[in-house]
Amino acid sequence: MELKFVDPRSLKDNPDRARRSRSSPQADALLLATIKAVGIVQPPVVAPETDGGNGYVIDAGHRRVKQAIAAGLEEIAVLVTDRADDGGGMRSLAETLAHEQLNPVDQWRAIERLVAIGWTEEAIALALALPVRQIRKLRLLANVLPAMLDHMAKGDMPDERQLRTIASASLDDQKEVWKKHKPSKADPNADWWRIAQGLTKTRMYARDASFGDDLREAYGIQWVEDLFAPADQDSRYTTDVEAFLGAQQEWMTQNLPKRGVVVEVNNWGQPELPKKAERVYGKPAKGDCAAMYLDRDGKVQSVHYRMPEVRKPSAQTGPAADGATKADDETAVSKCRPDVTQKGQDMIGDFRTDALHEALGRAPIEDDMLMALLVLAFAGLNVRVDSGANDTVFGPKRFKRHVARLISEDGRLSLDMDSVRVAARAVLVDVLSCRRGMSNSGVVSRIAGEAIGANGYLPNMGTEDFLLCLSRQALETVAKEAKVQPRPRVRETRAALVEHFAADASFVHPAALFAPDPNDIADLIRQAEDLSEDASVEEPADASGENFRQAAE
Repeated sequence: MELKFVDPRSLKDNPDRARRSRSSPQADALLLATIKAVGIVQPPVVAPETDGGNGYVIDAGHRRVKQAIAAGLEEIAVLVTDRADDGGGMRSLAETLAHEQLNPVDQWRAIERLVAIGWTEEAIALALALPVRQIRKLRLLANVLPAMLDHMAKGDMPDERQLRTIASASLDDQKEVWKKHKPSKADPNADWWRIAQGLTKTRMYARDASFGDDLREAYGIQWVEDLFAPADQDSRYTTDVEAFLGAQQEWMTQNLPKRGVVVEVNNWGQPELPKKAERVYGKPAKGDCAAMYLDRDGKVQSVHYRMPEVRKPSAQTGPAADGATKADDETAVSKCRPDVTQKGQDMIGDFRTDALHEALGRAPIEDDMLMALLVLAFAGLNVRVDSGANDTVFGPKRFKRHVARLISEDGRLSLDMDSVRVAARAVLVDVLSCRRGMSNSGVVSRIAGEAIGANGYLPNMGTEDFLLCLSRQALETVAKEAKVQPRPRVRETRAALVEHFAADASFVHPAALFAPDPNDIADLIRQAEDLSEDASVEEPADASGENFRQAAE
């Protein structure tokens, strides 16, 4: 290697250089200012021309040469080296990465050129100090539509998840979606979220499959590796959902245990057990049955249930026989401690109410949602409105302070939306409650909490106070889901869970979530059906929509 001083204008660009896209104007301006102030600190690397010329070809330092010309330098120092067998491709890629990070498109193009002249993925990864998985991930860009690649090279890149979705789709699908969502002159940035949504397909993962290679081959399932997933995770998947579910169903049929059945799931993803079946949440007994089903992710799940005993008719008759039958019925139902005690239910009610009130105070709520919530709130079990129609007015004093926000100094109703929103939130906080007792609003508070995302405001329940309210079976279930090894004693398991949730994660018991009980929803809907069937109440003529509109006008 030799140091020489040459005119930067005499140097020629390397056709195999790594960087093809333009660097940012800010980066160029910074480099130009540095060269004007202190000159070129690290000389560019050049090599003699190999086609008979007397000049030099730049191996590394194209930006430095360009900015030196812009700075008006007549002469710069360069390092002259022999021409590499790969045309200087690896040297250009390695040095460019060290100076300013290449965008993924340029990295991929440089890697493909190196592969074309004999470099392996492992050798490239070793030379660039990158994981082999990263090299393979970049090579996935070969599956991206060329028009999208050209746009990405301009600096408008999708995020990793969107790029994974795009690279997994066929070129025909990419072409169709790109034609629909490609950038316009008015908006030069691509809407990568919409593009990725248009190419998204349901994935069924190999880690969720219970069947083996025999059923996989029988159903023609081909696994595709997701190179964007974490390295320590089995990321193989298929988009052939029908074949995957068919193989899972056949595996369940072939591996049914004794007293086992295959069942469907309802709209909430729960197994539809036979009529009169009682689900067993603890350790199943010898005579219990098993139900296997597929959850929403296509995983094989199983639950146990118990059918009521078929009793032979007794030969006794009369009151004695009736008393014996009643006693048998009472002993047939085994009583066990519920998963959550009464105190635990009280704590859940407090947690829900605090989370609901915090969400009502802080969560973004649109005006139409606020009006709907007000309707829900005043249908609560804990709300009583004393009408003035019977000349006995007993208005709750606590609501007067909220009404005062909406009254102007001259006694008129103010329609300032900021004041209306503040008052509406305050009223909802006073009305809606999940606490057990007289203040409980019933199912409407849980509907409201789910609607505004109050689940996100629930506190960490992995505390000693709350875990004391769980049964042994419930504690073991929590430990299994948290990947905490159950201890021989309940208090040791509880202490391990408290330590786990204090350090690593937050715990919310499923029973504390705001999702309402389907039976309560059905009862609420039935109220509307009963109201529509009541023909005894006639609508006043003045209550028509037209009259209300005229009054509003």
